[in-house]
Amino acid sequence: MTAKVGGAIMSRLTTGTVIAALLAGCAAAGGGGMNGTADARTKPIRTATSISPAERKEGDEAHPQLVQDFGGAYAGPQASYVNRVGQNIAIQSGLSRSPGDFTVTLLNSPVNNAFAIPGGYVYVTRQLMALMNDEAELAGVLGHEVGHVAAQHSKKRQSAATRNSILGILGAVLGSAIGDNGGLLGGLGGLLQNNSMRIAQLATLGFSRSQELEADQLGVQYLRSAGYDPMALSTMLASLANQTSLDARLAGGNARSLPEWASTHPDPASRVRNAQTLANRAGGVGGMRNADTFLASVDGVLYGDDPAQGVVEGRSFLHPDLRLRFTVPSGYVMQNGTTAVSISGNGGQAQFSTAPYSGDMNAYIASVFRAVAGNLSISPGTIQRTTVNGIPAYYSTARVNSQSGPVDVTVFAYEFSGSQAFHFVALTQAGRGGVFDPMFASVRRLSAAEAAAIRPRRVDVVTVGRGDTVASLARRMAYDDYQTERFQVLNRLTSSSRLTPGQKVKIVVYSGR
Repeated sequence: MTAKVGGAIMSRLTTGTVIAALLAGCAAAGGGGMNGTADARTKPIRTATSISPAERKEGDEAHPQLVQDFGGAYAGPQASYVNRVGQNIAIQSGLSRSPGDFTVTLLNSPVNNAFAIPGGYVYVTRQLMALMNDEAELAGVLGHEVGHVAAQHSKKRQSAATRNSILGILGAVLGSAIGDNGGLLGGLGGLLQNNSMRIAQLATLGFSRSQELEADQLGVQYLRSAGYDPMALSTMLASLANQTSLDARLAGGNARSLPEWASTHPDPASRVRNAQTLANRAGGVGGMRNADTFLASVDGVLYGDDPAQGVVEGRSFLHPDLRLRFTVPSGYVMQNGTTAVSISGNGGQAQFSTAPYSGDMNAYIASVFRAVAGNLSISPGTIQRTTVNGIPAYYSTARVNSQSGPVDVTVFAYEFSGSQAFHFVALTQAGRGGVFDPMFASVRRLSAAEAAAIRPRRVDVVTVGRGDTVASLARRMAYDDYQTERFQVLNRLTSSSRLTPGQKVKIVVYSGR
């Protein structure tokens, strides 16, 4: 959630829906929606020979908003490096004949993700780049995405995605969490959860088994033709499978944590085996990995949350620029987006955001309810006033009927100044809104010292010295938990791996802002 957020909670629904249609079935995090049931049987793939004007127009229109909704473009040498590798891979597809035919963007997002949209637009997040260990893995991820573009998978899936209401998809997510089958929650839930990052990830559910195999096959072909080791895609997928497992442990095994690449595209382990078979058929091991070049580029890249967008630390969200903090209930997970923080758990769903404020809290709460309701008619109760940690606060609840029974929608808002307010929107089964009371009561201002103490994490590439071990280097990781596991996953190591002097590895450290 950025400090510049000022729009209403629903300000991007239309744009998000368009982007979701473009992204339907698109790649995510090197897998591009690779279906776990795909096998390694190969066959000739019909691919486009050029990007049509209509596809270019679609991509041109969606690109600016999509980049904004994923945290913006990541600037610096890493972005130039990713672009250079991506342009080279794009040429292997036959769709690109010169640099500039494709637009390759490194996104400032803490989510492991990669995807492509029509028009030659390919994206990878800095977080996924940090998980990679050499240039060939980067090329493999980008090659898979380019493969989806070349095979025109998005075009083939777009009509189905357009028919499939985005609100319905998100409503189903909420309904499964609190016992609704998508009725009223199909509207309220979609409005509550809307942010384009989440929509884009959910939209990746649409690729068919055959399309996944085609993208795998093309990605491996592009690796080989560019001179890279075709096994790179399988090693990247193995790292991603390990990261998925670790993420589940970090979330306490909560299956409803944000559906990043691995959870929207289940069973990454089977994709590892599939990619290995494809690589063997393409010539097996051999070719460039360019590990040193890659590690020199990824050194210093931002890792995890960007403090400019707020950070999630355990169950707490802290924003040094907005100078605020809150804590979610035990068992709930958070996803920080550019416009809002989404909170989910078995007892309900919530979102923390902001809206334009002109000094009237009653009008503010009414505007949030209108945004949440959309075309639905709901009647909030009397607005109540209280004080939370010295902050004037106002709240109201509306009870609405869904297919599975009554549902409570609560807006709890805080007046931080005469021109700035923030709010939660919470959705629970009727009479069970108390689950969020501790969260509502946890909002407080950060002191200047507390805000200054929030520092970003970055990747630091170090050279293994004599006496260094996995355990000793893991202790330098800027985390209080799972240090060894984080270090191993980050460096594609196993429990039996041994380090050798002179070897380069990645650790995550705190740095200045």
